[in-house]
Amino acid sequence: MTSIRLTACLLLSSAVGWPAFAADGGTVPDLSGWWSRLTFGFERADSGPGPVGQLSGPYGGGNYNDPNLKPSAAARMKERSEEIRKRGGDYQDPSSQCLPMASPYIFRVQEMQVLQKKDEVIFLFMQDHQVRRVRLNAQHPAQLTPSWYGDSVGHYEGDTLVVDSVGFKLGPLPIVDEGSGAPFSEALHVVERYRLISYEAAKAAQERNIQDAGPVLTEQAAFLDDTYKGNGLQIQFTVEDPNIFNTPWSAAVTWRRAGGWVENVCAENTHEYYNNGFTRVPQSNKPDF
Repeated sequence: MTSIRLTACLLLSSAVGWPAFAADGGTVPDLSGWWSRLTFGFERADSGPGPVGQLSGPYGGGNYNDPNLKPSAAARMKERSEEIRKRGGDYQDPSSQCLPMASPYIFRVQEMQVLQKKDEVIFLFMQDHQVRRVRLNAQHPAQLTPSWYGDSVGHYEGDTLVVDSVGFKLGPLPIVDEGSGAPFSEALHVVERYRLISYEAAKAAQERNIQDAGPVLTEQAAFLDDTYKGNGLQIQFTVEDPNIFNTPWSAAVTWRRAGGWVENVCAENTHEYYNNGFTRVPQSNKPDF
């Protein structure tokens, strides 16, 4: 993966020139800007079912014993986990295979920019030029064609942006939870709630997440603006997929103001930017033909 740094002036911030009021007459919260987090994992809710998680030990794979998994989903995860332990490596996922990422898996990407417009909210992500578009005060179409990021509609409830997404395209690696590799089906339904929280609360949430999930193994070139003491952004989300999970589960991710904008591009590239080295290129002693 190649890292490309862009100056912030090349990107537009929130749209201006439109009334900052919600459909119900309330004031729209200003969620715009560059946001960053330094972990991949999700933050577990205080109560209720959460992300599946991983088995203990090296190359553990996803926890296929999680009671919230349907038997067929647990069997798929068990097969994958056994394959991982046998070969002593990691499982393939959309990130490593340069594929688009469905929500909430896409929150593993460590930097995003929020652009707020009158009828739309746009999310730009630092990895692979990924873009999500949320139509405001709209409905899902009756005849929906599945797409990589699903069909997303949103509205403001007081100080919160609520985003409802359905119609996700499965693709070759349909994964919904970065930490476990848990799959999803065509029935996936995700509800996200975006709201601003205090600097102190955002910092504490991120520090707890690092303790729980651990630091990333490969540097993604994301970084925080440590001089910024303003509000953070927290996304609480609920995942519902009756083909995979027995009951909906919830988690959260917390962001603070980013120190700049970085793009990671997934492509064939022997240079390992995260350790300033090079990947060994396989060679053969004789031709293949």
